Amino acid sequence: MNRREYLLSAASVLVLAAASGARAATGEAKAVYSPQINYRIRIPMRDGVHLGATLYLPRGLGKPRPTIFSHTPYTADLYHPEGAYFSTRGYPYLAVDMRGRGDSEGEFAPFGSEVNDGHDIVDWIARQPFCNGKVAGNGHSWVGYTQWAAVHGGAKLATIVPLSSPWVGLDFPINNNIFYAFAVPWLTHVDGHTQRNTMMKDGAFQVTEQLRFIESGLPFRKMDEFYGIESRPFREWVSHPQQDEYWDRRNPTDEQLAGLTMPVLTMCGYFDGDQPGALEFYRRHQRFSGGKADHYLVIGPWGHDQVRKPEAEFFGIKVGASSVIDALGLHTDWFAFTMEDGPRPAFLQKKVAYYVMGADKWRYADTLGAVTARHDVLYLGSGENPVSAYRAGTLGPKPAGKDEPDHYIYDPRDLGALMLELSQTQSHLVDQTALLTDTADKLVYQSAPFEKDTEVSGVFKFAAWIAIDQPDTDFLVSIHDIAPDGTSMFLTDTRMRARYREGLRTEKLIDTKAPLRYDFDRFTFVSRLIKAGNRLRLVIRANQSVAWQRNYNSGKPVADETMADARTVTVRLFHDSARPSALSIPVGQPDS
Repeated sequence: MNRREYLLSAASVLVLAAASGARAATGEAKAVYSPQINYRIRIPMRDGVHLGATLYLPRGLGKPRPTIFSHTPYTADLYHPEGAYFSTRGYPYLAVDMRGRGDSEGEFAPFGSEVNDGHDIVDWIARQPFCNGKVAGNGHSWVGYTQWAAVHGGAKLATIVPLSSPWVGLDFPINNNIFYAFAVPWLTHVDGHTQRNTMMKDGAFQVTEQLRFIESGLPFRKMDEFYGIESRPFREWVSHPQQDEYWDRRNPTDEQLAGLTMPVLTMCGYFDGDQPGALEFYRRHQRFSGGKADHYLVIGPWGHDQVRKPEAEFFGIKVGASSVIDALGLHTDWFAFTMEDGPRPAFLQKKVAYYVMGADKWRYADTLGAVTARHDVLYLGSGENPVSAYRAGTLGPKPAGKDEPDHYIYDPRDLGALMLELSQTQSHLVDQTALLTDTADKLVYQSAPFEKDTEVSGVFKFAAWIAIDQPDTDFLVSIHDIAPDGTSMFLTDTRMRARYREGLRTEKLIDTKAPLRYDFDRFTFVSRLIKAGNRLRLVIRANQSVAWQRNYNSGKPVADETMADARTVTVRLFHDSARPSALSIPVGQPDS
């Protein structure tokens, strides 16, 4: 869903590039066939609706073969690269339009129709003369989710290859119970049977519209009307602002994951807005299966789009050539491995493959948790209020003594910081414009220079003692790698709405001005070699962006708040001996 790009760049767009071409680090399945394409496939659903599909049949195929499908809201044309690629390697392939989209009948119901329809698609494919009964799923982003939805629907799949799959309600359309403003532009993109690609690619228009909406002061639940659509899915979504049964029933159950024995290959990226969802599927499958899940994970230095088609340069960073794997070649090897008794892909040396930025190499582990050897703890301290990188507080090995609390002030009516964010360039992973400017809405802390090269691999944790003088507010915590010359590399971040301090299913407004402990434990996974002489930078600030639902701090339901409800909040962060605020750093395993 390309949300990190949307969140951090004024020119961000929803672009899904064609995924073709050979890359390093995997095998290379050779093209043997030419595709024979049938654009007029109709697949019957249990309720009488017919879904449109495009069939890519290997020309001259002499016998039934394992068959691959993608179930997409973006219309079948977007999956032409996969259809052409897999069919030339001998696999029949179908790109299926979701109901109400492309050539499909029915009403479009995102996160509503995919479960039953996914089951019926698989059942129909398995009975076709070109299929030998083995059906596999493949696809990226929402098309990763539709594979899990088919599992939820009880489909008899041989394997799935979900890339950047959202776990519904956890990372889209809400992330940690904070709505993406991106949800409405996305719904306009998929509203009706045709694509609105040109509109979605107009990044300047998208950002201008989001600014206009914020300046209007309208409540968030009115955003669909502001954008010119009256969206029933959006209105359902905003009526469920936290984790509940509404979101639960759109994802596989714990029992289904416990009994899921088919092999799965998950892929996601460090700078991928759907990493939280992809890893939620992986972690739950591992946990509820008792560790017996046949689940492989590949996680690399990619943005959302780069998971589908890895690139060596994006968002201002360059990564090593070995990170640019041949994704489709890997998938082809996987299908041969799981459906035709072929060898395990050589690239998958263990169940988890992760790329260490800075060291520029792939490493392997049996589980994602095994990537991290230990957590080192650094405690926050300060001599003055650390509102910029030029007078940052400290991250040190011991708790501070009697330090006074630091503080920042956030007025939701002040759009200055938001405009500063929009002045950043496309190179937003390394751009420090907002962090190097003195503003009252953030606090900055930095470690001493690292004495030796240190691999940081895993998930950071941040425990902070915070007091606020309003019933609610939203926090953003980010971590950066700072080189001796002052250049910066974004590593990871997380967000929290104060009313959900005790959990995503527990809403409790803050009714005290005394400090409370906030545990920020939902950072995204990252792996990077921190070079000797580099520092870590921790930034705590108000979560305010054109891409996020705006919290006006009043304590009302956030979707109903207007600019008139806005309250200025003072956030105090404590780091004394009685209330030590600390950052836990995931240190990677020794490299043998």
